[in-house]
Amino acid sequence: MRDWYKSGSPWIWLTAGAVAACVLVVIGVLALTAGRGLGHFWPKPVAETTYTERDGSVIGLIGELRDREEVAVRRLREAGFDIKGDAAFADRVLVKMGNRDVTGADFRWFPLPLLGEVTYPRDIITIERREWGNFYGHLVSVKENGQVVASGEAAWPELQQRFQRANDLFNQIFRIEKNEIGKINYGLEQLRLQARKLEIQGQLTNERKAEFEQRRTALNGEFGALQERLNGLRQEIGRDTLVGRVMDGKEVEVKLALVADVYRANDMGLADKIGHYIEKVGEFVSEDPREANTEGGIFPAIFGTVMMVMLMAVMVTPLGIMAAIYMREYAKQGPLIQAIRISVNNLAGVPSIVYGVFGLGFFVYFLGGNIDQLFYPEALPAPTFGSPGLLWASLTLAILTLPVVIVATEEGLARVPRSVREGSLALGATKAETLMRTVLPMASPAMMTGLILAVARAAGEVAPLMLVGVVKLAPALPLDQYFPFLHLERKFMHLGFHIYDVGFQSPNVEAARPLVYATALLLVIVIMVLNLAAIRLRNSLREKFRGLESV
Repeated sequence: MRDWYKSGSPWIWLTAGAVAACVLVVIGVLALTAGRGLGHFWPKPVAETTYTERDGSVIGLIGELRDREEVAVRRLREAGFDIKGDAAFADRVLVKMGNRDVTGADFRWFPLPLLGEVTYPRDIITIERREWGNFYGHLVSVKENGQVVASGEAAWPELQQRFQRANDLFNQIFRIEKNEIGKINYGLEQLRLQARKLEIQGQLTNERKAEFEQRRTALNGEFGALQERLNGLRQEIGRDTLVGRVMDGKEVEVKLALVADVYRANDMGLADKIGHYIEKVGEFVSEDPREANTEGGIFPAIFGTVMMVMLMAVMVTPLGIMAAIYMREYAKQGPLIQAIRISVNNLAGVPSIVYGVFGLGFFVYFLGGNIDQLFYPEALPAPTFGSPGLLWASLTLAILTLPVVIVATEEGLARVPRSVREGSLALGATKAETLMRTVLPMASPAMMTGLILAVARAAGEVAPLMLVGVVKLAPALPLDQYFPFLHLERKFMHLGFHIYDVGFQSPNVEAARPLVYATALLLVIVIMVLNLAAIRLRNSLREKFRGLESV
């Protein structure tokens, strides 16, 4: 036993066990996140039952059974529920009732002993609305301009046909409002800024005023034509409605213009459910959010996260590499360089919110404010670069991750053998040529390691971004078809902040909880994809220069 202990085998097994435990914990966290998040998109069966109120009245109940837990019967009786029997504990279920415009609550807990027989009628419809959340009920009829066109069993195929038509019209309206009218509004704003700039410079002549007025009149004419077209489309999309019977027997009329999707979850086969699931996952990663970010997709947050990380990488990589090269290759080693290295290491431990305050004060207020004064005076007092935006967020995270890149690059430069440098110099190469053609290629895997660590940290940061650019809902993406195409001054959405906002600021906590898991899983996937791309590049560089390392 003593020989076995001295051989170091126990430490090997202890290390292996610790690694295995860490791997299992990571797998468990990912599995929990994936299960809670991805399961949200599977079509849930809709139950129908009855419920006995505190006053003894019996009402109907329709909704999705989302959760179940055991509670003390004493607590239920103290709350006024009439629970029969001598059992100390009873179950209660969380029901997503939907119909917020009717009931006023989306979710509610119900004691299981007070529920009647639970059934799953095949004709219950689930409607995903663009306002007021889900609707659950029995389809009664379909109307056109207030007149019933189908009822009973004939109402469902008629509803599917008219929903598809209404959805196509909604997409047309959305494209006109976002693209064509957006283009006109952008043109009008550019005319205003051009006129204001000439006015400040004292060059706004009567001829230029007439020219601007002519162009403005033309744009207003185009806007009027589009408004007439939109009014016609809105009249068309507003003609169709459906009538549904909710759980209390009341009939509610729903406009198809507000319906995002409609289906019968209880009447779906496995193939239909799989198709529905794939469609909802696709919508989640490709559409804009709605209903206070608790419905719809998160594409703007994905785009903003990836764009910010890429800009941060472009900024931090050359700065970090140049700083490391100077300190390792050119600077005279002494107390000053040692103090700089200590400062760099200490900067890596500074709380990220401090960087956010620095970015807000220096980048936004000082640098951005002066840029507005010098280059965008016509837009003042409305700020252009003097407000939080994508550029300042990327720069702030570049400063935050700079120590990581510097340290990793210095370690890579230190591992390059001295004989390689001396051999290059002996063959007649200058120090700069030796550095560019020999040393840096051999140290490139270490540089990529620094970039990987920087990306991993920057993608998950939230606190500094709340001060320098990220918002709950961005009206436009930083990248569009208008010159200069990439608008670094715009605010943007971020997956990390989206998780915080949905999880802690949402008025509908139960509805938002699955989206928190789904967004967290997507953030992990985005970070993994970015890191894997960098790792693949690092490995290819390592293989390419392996021969030099063996010299």
